[in-house]
Amino acid sequence: MSADIYQRYHLKQVINASGKMTILGVSQVSEAVLAAQQFGGTHFFEMKDLAEKTGAHIAQLLGAEGALIVNSASSGIALAVAGLIGQGSQYHAYHPNDPRFTKREVVMPKGHNVDYGAPEDVMIELGGGQVVEAGYANMCTPAHIDMMITDRTVAVLYVKSHHTVQKSMLSVTEALAVAHAHALPLILDAAAEEDLIKYVQMGVDIVVFSGAKALEGPASGLVFGKKQYIDWIELQTSGIGRAMKIGKDNILGLTAAIEQYLTSGPEAGAHMLARLDPFVTKLDEIDGLSASVAQDGAGREIYRASVRVDAQAPVTAKAVTAALKAGDPAIYTREYRANEGIIEFDIRAVDEREMAQIVERLKTIMEAK
Repeated sequence: MSADIYQRYHLKQVINASGKMTILGVSQVSEAVLAAQQFGGTHFFEMKDLAEKTGAHIAQLLGAEGALIVNSASSGIALAVAGLIGQGSQYHAYHPNDPRFTKREVVMPKGHNVDYGAPEDVMIELGGGQVVEAGYANMCTPAHIDMMITDRTVAVLYVKSHHTVQKSMLSVTEALAVAHAHALPLILDAAAEEDLIKYVQMGVDIVVFSGAKALEGPASGLVFGKKQYIDWIELQTSGIGRAMKIGKDNILGLTAAIEQYLTSGPEAGAHMLARLDPFVTKLDEIDGLSASVAQDGAGREIYRASVRVDAQAPVTAKAVTAALKAGDPAIYTREYRANEGIIEFDIRAVDEREMAQIVERLKTIMEAK
């Protein structure tokens, strides 16, 4: 059946060595998650009750006061901002642009206003917020956040991601302390993070996760944290959230994925390193390439093959990634440092057979030039 789908719609097969990326459909879901989605798709529910009961169940699992499944991490950011501006007002949900709601400023480190596939500030503005950048592209301290807070500030937002500037950046704990010193909530965009519990224990007010990245659920998002804020966010589902609604199948699918994730967790770093070792050795043997193991830039227990295309090689790293994607199957890599001559291979969704295909394709590309 899988081959039929590729053929019917004239689609390329893909080897995903780029990680949990939206452009490739993010993750592969398990049979248990598919079963939960199928049950949801073939039965009816009182949708408000389904949202509230699954949210309460997930909150209990995480030790949070409240939780809500939404259709993506991006919508979670927009809804969180809207919820904080409206503060539980049904009138605001129906009239989100009413100028009487004057507290709209969201303070965030300048180096966190990134494009993760869409700009962070677009999601804030979609929720009715006004972005206020603190600090500089290469530095943000607690004092930089503090000096930008005014009587129009509604929240502080922190992005925990490899996409953001890591150098000279205040920590989540420091951002939380500044926010709470001003009686403001901290919104944490932790879309691709792996630890669901630590931010709750840290006291973060609103945590936003992608359901389809580390959690390996269907297309979805999870917002959890302090109950009052989650209630305000849920109210927004009758406003702008109507354009972001999630189906019953994916609500049950993500709930099953979270249950499974809390039991089995992500692939352990040691196991990842053991799988990487022979792959990196074979990559390093290809003329014109030098390979080593690199840890995730944001400090997560994720390890990747880092391949440098030699400066003397007759092809650039950007040309190599383009050639990898042009084949069938298309091989997608992490290209963030291709301008420096470095290509990374994330093997979390790559098996041994696919690793061999990557090695052979790279040999062909490097020998053809």
